[in-house]
Amino acid sequence: MSVKICGQVGRLKREKIEEYVELHANTWEGVLKTIKKCHLNNYSIFLHDDMVFAYFEYTGSDFDADMAKMAKDQITQNWWAHTRPCFVKFAMSEQGEFYTDMKQIFFNE
Repeated sequence: MSVKICGQVGRLKREKIEEYVELHANTWEGVLKTIKKCHLNNYSIFLHDDMVFAYFEYTGSDFDADMAKMAKDQITQNWWAHTRPCFVKFAMSEQGEFYTDMKQIFFNE
């Protein structure tokens, strides 16, 4: 099994940091199921000041198809309607304007 290691970074609006943290302290069960269904494992989000860093491992065989499946999921869309307003428009990338993928420059097993 091949594993794709992913890191992403984004910036929160200062007045929304507490809300974002609270949302993730009570992540909806449907969102968690979709994350697993789309082959994302060991998903973690870290906070430093107003910056968030997300880490996950992708274990599926078609990352783009799984991300499209996640984007079409109604529960996930509702979740994003709550979480995305917490972000500053940080980066314009293929994934959106709220976070950007980071380039992995080191890995040690």
